This record gives sequence, C-alpha cells and structure tokens, in this order.
Amino acid sequence: MNRETMLANSITSSVPLSKPIEIYVFVDPLCSKSWALQPLLRKLQVEYERYFTLKIALLTSLPKMNLSHFGTKDDVTSCDKQHPAFPSIAMKAAEFQGKRAGFRFLSKIFEYTYLKSRNVMSFSVLVEIAENLGLDVDEFVMDFSSPHVMRSLQVDLYLANEMEVQDAPSFVFFNENIEDEGLKVNGLHSYDIYQQILEEMVGYSITPDSPPTLSELFKRFDSLATNEIAEIYHIPEKNAERELKKQLLLQNLERLPFKDRTLWRRRK
Repeated sequence: MNRETMLANSITSSVPLSKPIEIYVFVDPLCSKSWALQPLLRKLQVEYERYFTLKIALLTSLPKMNLSHFGTKDDVTSCDKQHPAFPSIAMKAAEFQGKRAGFRFLSKIFEYTYLKSRNVMSFSVLVEIAENLGLDVDEFVMDFSSPHVMRSLQVDLYLANEMEVQDAPSFVFFNENIEDEGLKVNGLHSYDIYQQILEEMVGYSITPDSPPTLSELFKRFDSLATNEIAEIYHIPEKNAERELKKQLLLQNLERLPFKDRTLWRRRK
C-alpha cells in the first residue's frame, strides 16, 4: 500500500497536497455502518479540515457492478429498473455536478434508506433524490448511463484494491511523505479514535476550529439530526433543540420528524 507505487499506476493524476494529511474514506451507500459514520465524518470536517483533504471513495462489490444484462441506455434508465449498483452509480453521476453534490447525494441516499424506508436501488427513486437536491436532472440522467461514471467507479475500486481495503467503512490516512505507507483503519470507531490518529499523523498537537454559525452549517450540510448539532457545538441535546426551534419559528429551518430521530434542514 505504498502511495508512490499506487499513484504511479493510478488512472487519475495526483496534485500536490496543500494540507499535511490526505484521507480516503471508503463507504458503501447500502451499508448501515457507512451511514453511522456520517455524523463522525462531518464533525471531523468541521473541526479539523484545515489539516486534511478528503476523498470519498465507493466500495461497491464487483458482482453488484455487473450491469451487462442491461442491453441499452434506455434499459438502464427505465423508471421501473432497479439494481444494487444503482446507488453507487447515482452518487458518481451527482458528483459530476460537483464534489459537494456527490456528498449531499450520498447523505440523501442514507436518509431515504434508513429513515424513509425507500428503495434506493430503484432508478426512479434516485431521480427523485436528484430533483429533491436541486440537481440538473437531465444532466444527472445522461451521466447515469455515461461510461465516464463507470470509469470513475472503476477508479474507486482500483484504489480500494491498491490500498487493500475490503470493508466499508474504512479510512486510509497518508502524510506528506509520499514514500510512507498509508495507515488503514477498518470499521466504525468512536470520534476520539479518528481525532487521535489525525494528530499522530500530523505529528504535533492539533486544535479544533470553532464551529460555524447554524446558518453556515446548514449551507454546507443538507440536513442534520438534533444530536449531530449538539455534538458539533458541544452542548446538551436539549439546548441544541431549543436553538433549532428558534430557527424554526424564524422560518429559517424546517423540521423533518422520523420514528427515532428528527432531521433539520434549511427552508427552501
């Protein structure tokens, strides 16, 4: 898993790091542990992103990626079609409209799967998500069946193979020395573990950034749960809920209640 060898053979070109650490996070859109990782990853971005660049890579098994039984583009994008690989393809198609669009699409896939109990393997549901996020739907549908999207997925699988990643979620940390081995962390762990690893990789004591305003936070992340807000601002959950309700009354936010949690998002 030497990065010098890996990057020499990679399909994509490398750019010099402007931050001391590079983090690859491998997730599966249909994996509950990848969903559970999301709040930890968001908090890590809010507090320590000045120390690292982040690359989200999809770990979709090759059997799921066998789409050869679809004969034509119209077959693939038919509204009644579904396939286990479709969520990964859809996220890559969304990513073609910007890195942030890809992040938001992945978050929405988790929301639809685990909170709304919707079938995200269905093409029609994925188009609905694209519409919900305000993406260019025509472009999304066109990219969904594009060979460029499949190539992007193949790059992720290539990286997973080179980094010996087999499970989702997994982190791989690299420092500025391109000859050093990456540090792989499999599975889901507590926030302080990732925090400690980042500090060890940086090589000196790191300090968290102050969180942004609620308004800025909701511009960055499409929707957040009450407990996520509490964790990011280091306040009791009841205090977070009180502040969120104030924003609700001011019509800055809207509340999305589900069975076991409440999500909040900017009012459109």
